[in-house]
Amino acid sequence: HQLVGGATRKLSDGMKIRGDINICLMGDPGVAKSQLLKHMTTVSPRSVYTTGKGSSGVGLTAAVTRDKITGEITLEGGALVLADMGICCIDEFDKMEDSDRT
Repeated sequence: HQLVGGATRKLSDGMKIRGDINICLMGDPGVAKSQLLKHMTTVSPRSVYTTGKGSSGVGLTAAVTRDKITGEITLEGGALVLADMGICCIDEFDKMEDSDRT
């Protein structure tokens, strides 16, 4: 369950409109934006915290990897996948590469 959000709607033609919301926290340095995000991950039952410095677009969505032991190809979910129906906190979004923000 989300802590905040809108209502999901299903139209008569079967199209589904998500009720999810996105929040962007902006402010001067030192006003506890990062602490607020970290605290949200402790409050929400399903949440992931990551930083823009260490994240790429692949790290946020999913990555195809090869298992070193078996050689099988696997799909590993990223932060957005792991936080499905929950909260994904991305700190320092401005530190990400421009190509990874889209």
